[in-house]
Amino acid sequence: MAKAVVGEETRLKLAEDRLSQSAVPSEVGLLIGKFSSALGRAFLFDLIPTPHNDSGEPACSLTEPDKKKGPKSKSKSELADSSSLFIDKDWVAEHVRQVSRMLVGGIKVVGLYVWVSDAAFKNSTIMLCQTVKGVADAAPGLDGNWDERLLLHISYSPRRWNCRNCSLSSNITSSSLRPCDFKMGKVLTSLQTFKCMHNFNLRLPILRDSASKFQTLSDVLRHAISIHAKELAGAKALIDGKLVVESESYSSDGVHEVELLLSFLNDSSIEACSQGDVVGILSFSGLICSFAYLNSKEPISQAITDIKGDIITSLQSRLDIICDEVDADSGNNHDVGSQVSDELSAETPVPQLVLHLLRKGCSLPFPRRVFAPWLAVVYVCDYLQPFETVEVLKDHCMELLSMKAPTDVSKILEPEKEELSFKTKSFWDVAVPSYSEIHLMEDKSKRDGGSESSSSKTVKPGHINVVAAGLILLLSVLVGFLLFALKG
Repeated sequence: MAKAVVGEETRLKLAEDRLSQSAVPSEVGLLIGKFSSALGRAFLFDLIPTPHNDSGEPACSLTEPDKKKGPKSKSKSELADSSSLFIDKDWVAEHVRQVSRMLVGGIKVVGLYVWVSDAAFKNSTIMLCQTVKGVADAAPGLDGNWDERLLLHISYSPRRWNCRNCSLSSNITSSSLRPCDFKMGKVLTSLQTFKCMHNFNLRLPILRDSASKFQTLSDVLRHAISIHAKELAGAKALIDGKLVVESESYSSDGVHEVELLLSFLNDSSIEACSQGDVVGILSFSGLICSFAYLNSKEPISQAITDIKGDIITSLQSRLDIICDEVDADSGNNHDVGSQVSDELSAETPVPQLVLHLLRKGCSLPFPRRVFAPWLAVVYVCDYLQPFETVEVLKDHCMELLSMKAPTDVSKILEPEKEELSFKTKSFWDVAVPSYSEIHLMEDKSKRDGGSESSSSKTVKPGHINVVAAGLILLLSVLVGFLLFALKG
């Protein structure tokens, strides 16, 4: 639970001025910031308004109650007091999903803000709580100790700010909202930057239908990402070349370089399987650039946790982008499970390919990650396909984050020169290499060892040498006794 919330004063005041000048009766948008479990606080960086939907309508609006039967009509003030807020929850959730992809380590959509009168806010508690819960479902992955999200109410009648914690329990009631301490201050100026260039290389066997729980390419890649997440969880970290001490904090300026050290002895990407079940191998590798931002009072371990989480989230986002581009209707019209052609089907989307049925290898580059300056030292990111340019990043910044697109292209970072990609190799038409070859050699050595063991039953040169040595020793002892007796 966030005991206190601190918002960046400059950004929140700009949002208040914009809202008051626009004279709109209502607005809904996202709270961007981070939650610190160590400090029990949430930090707000900015307020991002949800854009109009595809039909050009706002994401929220005020609704008046149905007129009751009777001759009396309500006055304007009475209608204003009885109005409530309607929110397009699905559209807000989609905005959350797309914005979350553009945020880097530790920075999340931590809740929702709403610009509305006090009366309309009180009449819309259930609607607001349901929308906040949709925000949490669309952007999971916050600290597991925080089962709430924030709801920030900016009231214009009268003008004031109120922040509440919204419980994510399944039973949404008026008691789901609880007030919390809120103040404005300097948040962005105290942030420290951590950067990590992470190389990874995963190799997974492709198993036969009966031996594999993961059939399609997208399922296999999600499994590979979950395996790498487990590897990263136990990784040690170097910051500026020094091993991290979790309890210490960093106060120096500049960008701190982070290096993750994975254990060589714990290769969880290699699954236990028999040689006969392996029909191919999948290689998933590349270079990932990750950023994280830390409040000066937070322990250094939080930066490492944010970096690790950002790497996995980045991989998942790239896979989601590839899957989103697949036409769902065309995918449902083809039974990829029965595909047995020796060639890759041109009709089957690549993420839906069933790997163990492929007779030839395939490969696909992942979108690369690029970064644009946002607030103070903070960057936001986007993912570009090989055929896309940074103009896509500019469009997304304006559309999703309501920020001015960077005019100076040199300020856009493109550190991922090497593309992330996966490659598959089928063993149908070639001699069994690599992964299965190891098992074959082990089986062969066992067979050879068994034959040597059986032949040693008839010929045991090692045993003959031991017996000869024993006889010589015994003879030497007898000769010694004989000489001693003769001398006596």
